[in-house]
Amino acid sequence: MFVHNEAMFYVLRFLLGAAEAGFYPGVILYCTYWFPSHRRARVIALFMSAIPVAGIFGNPLSGWIMDRFQGVNGWEGWQWMFLLEAIPALLIGVATLFYLDNSVRAAKWLTDEEKAVVERAIAEDAAHQTVHGRVWDAFREPKVWLMCLIYFCFVMGQYALTFWMPTFIESTGIEGNLAIGLLSAVPFLAALVTMNLFGRSADKRRERRWHLVVPSLMGAVGFSLAAGWAGSTALSLAALSIAAAGVLTCAPLFWSLPTAFLGGTAAAVGLAAINSVGNLAGFVSPYMIGALKDATGSTSLPMYVLALSLVAGAAAVLTTDKHVVNR
Repeated sequence: MFVHNEAMFYVLRFLLGAAEAGFYPGVILYCTYWFPSHRRARVIALFMSAIPVAGIFGNPLSGWIMDRFQGVNGWEGWQWMFLLEAIPALLIGVATLFYLDNSVRAAKWLTDEEKAVVERAIAEDAAHQTVHGRVWDAFREPKVWLMCLIYFCFVMGQYALTFWMPTFIESTGIEGNLAIGLLSAVPFLAALVTMNLFGRSADKRRERRWHLVVPSLMGAVGFSLAAGWAGSTALSLAALSIAAAGVLTCAPLFWSLPTAFLGGTAAAVGLAAINSVGNLAGFVSPYMIGALKDATGSTSLPMYVLALSLVAGAAAVLTTDKHVVNR
């Protein structure tokens, strides 16, 4: 039974990853059709606020579902969790096809004058981009591969946090899925506030690099403190809140970098490539943490590895040309 459930879990994770591989960069690209660079950080931060909001409400809900539905109709609690929490995503996914307009020109809720204002702003923004006429040109752009590296480092921390948060909290002595889920909501609340504050500040000042470096270093500090405070629930929760605020803020701030210089036909491919390569960390990070945790019997060493990854990402961000990304 264990082997069967484990295999099913990996299949579900693969399918979720396949869905995200198309959806996530698609949303980022869609935002570039509507918002110029100097408004994009706050917009993407607002969109990605769904991650901490899902953590705030979803973790307690998931804990309750697993406890309440364990054994119902012969299913495990986690199987019911996947099923019940998939329903809203399916419904909203279908509704999106009918709700979102394909372009500014197709928007019936804008006047012609308003459409002209938005299209002019997007056109002026596109004049600063490196336009690629062919799809494969994106793979010849060195900056794209630098973005892949940066995003990989940040996703290492993001996946570790979202995947292992309940385990981190449980290791401090908390028992019960619902209690763990409720405490897991606290770091996500800190992230929700921080990512939107940084997004607004980055757009207001038109500065991208340090607005990305600071939260990545916050995440590194948070993970390092969590490693040293593993024996205290209160201190570990404070450290994880710092880590969550930093790591989850990196994601929306990061996408203001590649969208500042990628344009033309290859933009979609470039964004998808960055997302795909970066999300390999979604495979590496959880397995790395699990392997180190099993080998050492502690979550401390994985925390330090995650902190190092975030520091490496911050250093890579500082190698980008500020005149290209700071718009």
